[in-house]
Amino acid sequence: MKRTLRKLSMPRAMRGVTLLELMVIVAVVAILGSLAVGSYRSHLIRAQRTEARMALLRIQAAQEKFFLQNNRYAKDNELDASPPSGLGIPRTTENGNYTLTISDYATNRYRAVATATGGQTRDIAACRTLSIDQNGNKQPAANPECWR
Repeated sequence: MKRTLRKLSMPRAMRGVTLLELMVIVAVVAILGSLAVGSYRSHLIRAQRTEARMALLRIQAAQEKFFLQNNRYAKDNELDASPPSGLGIPRTTENGNYTLTISDYATNRYRAVATATGGQTRDIAACRTLSIDQNGNKQPAANPECWR
């Protein structure tokens, strides 16, 4: 009878996964997952800077058109006013990641500013506020990565 039981038992290699082996696998997957999520978030934040850059370039083009028609640049309160009395650009970007304003205004100069809001405030400090002026000077100039 002993021989029969021995034949029916499984070989050592086919017994399955132990709890310890399973926990090691779970730990490795968790570590890889946390690295992937962190990398994805930083990539997403960098990609969403495009929203601010495009909005600022849109303001710059609208300001030039406004200047040709009115012989002055538009003020901050004219940013979201409908043309021809304003630029017709909303105060927030398309996905709401940036707030747009016009500062440092004079008849012959302006600075369009995009300030990060919501989740975009997790961006690196230098890139949370982007701006461009009537001459195309971009800020922050010290960190060109913000404008890539």
